Amino acid sequence: MRYLTIALSKGRLTEMSVELFEAIGIDCSELKSSTRKLILLDEKNRIKFFLAKPADVPTYVEYGAADIGIVGKDTILEEGRNLYEVLDLGFAACKMALAGPADLQGKIDELTIRRVGTKYPNIARNYFERTRRESVEIIKLNGSVELAPLVGLSEVIVDLVESGRTLKENGLVVLDTIADISARMVVNRVSMKMENERIQKIIDGIRAQLLLRR
Repeated sequence: MRYLTIALSKGRLTEMSVELFEAIGIDCSELKSSTRKLILLDEKNRIKFFLAKPADVPTYVEYGAADIGIVGKDTILEEGRNLYEVLDLGFAACKMALAGPADLQGKIDELTIRRVGTKYPNIARNYFERTRRESVEIIKLNGSVELAPLVGLSEVIVDLVESGRTLKENGLVVLDTIADISARMVVNRVSMKMENERIQKIIDGIRAQLLLRR
């Protein structure tokens, strides 16, 4: 029996993912150790784990280097990879939003937006082209996106919003919600056919755990 390979997003999703896998009987002890190994094993269940940057997880899954991945919906939308999204895990919940200065609230349909600051250029572009039918200049940023409208780089931003505290402290508000975001389980399309029984058992086990925790 070959190993099933699972790619986990580095960072806050890892701990919550491990908790779910352990609850369905998968050994995550190597994942929880301080080892420098890149591939971490559950020999009993023939499962390999590896940690990757969130933006890389959909790529590993699409190309079959991983059979299963755990990654945020924001990354799935931004990367646009060809894979199955099989479960909404519910944790790390927030929203992708259009935000801007408070004086724009309620006036977004009257505003001519020329430039948009964002860490998510594909999501922003799709939103403006498909939803708002507007042509705008998308400015890719890597740091504090909230700064863009404050210094005149852009009229608005597209970014993840959790509590909204950072927006509020900088005089910004949510102008529109683009998508609800949370951690998702994704599966390689070929793996879903070739290893359907094993993968479906994992999906069903985690789905049952999620129902118990509601």
